[in-house]
Amino acid sequence: MILASIPSPSQSVWELGPFPLRAYALCIIAGVVAAIWVSEKRFQARGGKPGAVADVAVWAIPFGLVGARLYHVVTNPELYFAEGREPIKALYIWEGGLGIWGAVALGALGAYIGCRRHGIKFAPFADALAPGVLLGQAIGRWGNWFNQELFGSPTDSPWGLEIDASHRPVGYEQFETFHPTFLYESLWSLAGFFVLIWADRRFKLGGGRVVALYVAIYTAGRFWIEGMRIDTAHEFLGLRLNQWTSLVLFVAAVALFVWLTKTGRGARETVVQVDPSASRDDSGADDDADDSSDAGDGDAAVRDDAEPEGDVSDDTAEASPSLDDGDGSRS
Repeated sequence: MILASIPSPSQSVWELGPFPLRAYALCIIAGVVAAIWVSEKRFQARGGKPGAVADVAVWAIPFGLVGARLYHVVTNPELYFAEGREPIKALYIWEGGLGIWGAVALGALGAYIGCRRHGIKFAPFADALAPGVLLGQAIGRWGNWFNQELFGSPTDSPWGLEIDASHRPVGYEQFETFHPTFLYESLWSLAGFFVLIWADRRFKLGGGRVVALYVAIYTAGRFWIEGMRIDTAHEFLGLRLNQWTSLVLFVAAVALFVWLTKTGRGARETVVQVDPSASRDDSGADDDADDSSDAGDGDAAVRDDAEPEGDVSDDTAEASPSLDDGDGSRS
C-alpha cells in the first residue's frame, strides 16, 4: 500500500471566455522571464548595457520556439504524417511538443543575429546567458507536471507521482504512481544553475566556457533521467534518441571546455559591447562587430571589471533566483 505520493494537478487548462489558459505555456513563459532577468543582471555585471539582453531576446525567443517545435516534429514524424494523422497539427504548438535541442540550436542562431545587430560580442553574451537558460529549464519542466506526461517507471516511493488512468501508457494501467522525472530534471537543472554561478565566479570563465559547462552539466543529468522515462521514443542500440544526443553533446562540450582552457581562449573578455552605430559606414552597412569591439574606444567599450554601482554581482543576484525535452511536452 502506498502511504505517500505526489498528486498531479486535476487540470492543466483554464477557460477564460474564448481563450484557454494553459499551465504548460505559463511555465514556459515563467522560465523565459526568469532566464532574461538573471541574464540581464549577469551581462550588466560583465559590462553590458542595460536592456541588451531583452533586445537580443526579441530575436532568440521566436527562433528558439521554432527550433523546439521543428526538433519535436522531425524526431516524431509518425505523430503527424503517418496514415490517419493530421499533418496540419505539426503547427499546433499550443498542444505541446517542444525539443530543448532545437530550442538551443535555433535560439543560439537568433541570439547571434541579435548580438550582431546590437554590437554585442556573442561569446561573453552567451556565457552570461547560460545559467539563466538552465534556470528557465528548471521552471519550464513543471509544465509536464500539469500535463501528466514524461514520467518514469512505476514506483512506490514516497515521492512517487500520481498519474490518472487516462494518462498511463499501455501496459502500465495497473500502476498508480511513477517516478516524477520532470521533478528530477527540474532539481538537476536548478543545482546546475548554482554550480554555473559558482564556477563562473570562482574561475572567471569566458570565451564560451560557461556555455560548454552548461551543456556538459545538463546533458549528464538528462542522459540518466531520459533512461528512466517510459514514454514512446525511438531507440538505437538500447538507448533512446535523446540519450544518444546527450552523450554526443556531453563529449563535445567537455572537449570544447578543455580546448578553450588549454589554448587560453577561455579568458573572460574585457570588451563585451560597443555602440553599433560606430560600426556602420555612411551607407548604413554593418562592419564586423567583433573587430569594432576590440578597438574599445571611449564610452563605447565597457569593461568586465567595471561592476555597475547598485547592481547585483555574479554570486549574489544570480545565485538567488526568486528550456522537451527532449520534446517539451512529449519528449
